[in-house]
Amino acid sequence: MEFLILGFAAFLAGFVDAVVGGGGLIQVPVLFSALPGVTPATLLGTNKLAGIWGTSVAAVSYLKVVRLRWGMILPAAMMAFALSFCGAVAVTHVPSTYLRMALPFILCAIAVYTFKKKDLGSMHAPRYGGDKERLMAMLAGAGIGFYDGFFGPGTGSFLVFIFVRLFGYDFLSASATSKVLNVACNAAALLWFGYSGHILWQLGLSMAVCGVLGSLTGTRLAIKHGSGFVRQLFLIVVCFLIIKTSYDAFLS
Repeated sequence: MEFLILGFAAFLAGFVDAVVGGGGLIQVPVLFSALPGVTPATLLGTNKLAGIWGTSVAAVSYLKVVRLRWGMILPAAMMAFALSFCGAVAVTHVPSTYLRMALPFILCAIAVYTFKKKDLGSMHAPRYGGDKERLMAMLAGAGIGFYDGFFGPGTGSFLVFIFVRLFGYDFLSASATSKVLNVACNAAALLWFGYSGHILWQLGLSMAVCGVLGSLTGTRLAIKHGSGFVRQLFLIVVCFLIIKTSYDAFLS
């Protein structure tokens, strides 16, 4: 029964993550609920193993229809990989208490801003180019990468918002770009969890199959319905993230 529940959760997580990120909002709580006797680090490592496949498939699917700016993305992905690994190491030495408490307020600000700016992300009009865009993307990759390794909730959604608000991308292009950086973040964390022996390989790979199916479904819907659909799902996911992170920070 647990495998069926986890498989369904992985499908939903893959669907949401493919469109706007935030699949861990679904997958991680279900893992903790279904396997209460397993150590948290092992559950998080298993979550990364299950999730990286769906994120990778989504990235490849977007590549077929969305033109990505590889001169900017690859350096940013390298920074995201390196800093995500550093964040994963840092969290074993530094508590994330204050970040956990601040996160709901940051997410509230993002939700309000996105809701008020009705045209935000509706048009694809990149504001920068060349070295300036590359440098900004590397800084964004470094910051979000470290956050993903150190804490993690909502990494994909943060990336989407950054590329929409700061870089001038539409929601569809921002989601496609964020997938590549998200794969880099997940790969770094997965490397650390694998090295330290915190992965349930059979379960993680089984969930990965369901996650890939969900990812393919979500990507197709995002491509079919465009930035408006992505924006609506983005707001829904951010609202759920606010509830989840508020509960974790102040009530649990």
